[in-house]
Amino acid sequence: MTAVTALFIDSNIALYAVGGPHRHKAACRDILEAATAGTVTLHASVELIQEVLHHRLRIDDRETAVAAARWLTDLCTVHPFTEDVARQMLELVATMNIRGRDAVHAATALAAGFDQIVTVDPNLAVPGLTIYPSRDSLATHLTRRRPRRRSPPPTGPPMTDRLHHRRRH
Repeated sequence: MTAVTALFIDSNIALYAVGGPHRHKAACRDILEAATAGTVTLHASVELIQEVLHHRLRIDDRETAVAAARWLTDLCTVHPFTEDVARQMLELVATMNIRGRDAVHAATALAAGFDQIVTVDPNLAVPGLTIYPSRDSLATHLTRRRPRRRSPPPTGPPMTDRLHHRRRH
């Protein structure tokens, strides 16, 4: 039996995966699909859920936006925003070229024991946390692994293009 890889993801992975056309969309969708198939387990900060909900509320109806955020909450192990995370976030902002939300993701990943984060944002490479991996090496990594179903499978709507088709007018 192949060990399942645990990945800590940045919010841009989820946002590009469910958003409109973008050069990172396919790779980001591959990550979410691998998690749905049980090939990888995803970890995220609670801020990721808030960011996705905030963004989706701007372009979708409330029901669709909440469904997307709930689906991600079920798909990921969501790590809390604690006082220790807040202090680490402030230290990162004070000493690095990183802004608030990105610093929350980085601090949460470090607090959860990760030394890598899956992102397309080079600013998340902070001391103790490297960006994992490049788009090409990620695609290779995911296709090498045999998919296996999670038990139980995640609930909620499938993460498909339908999430970005319903726009407010």
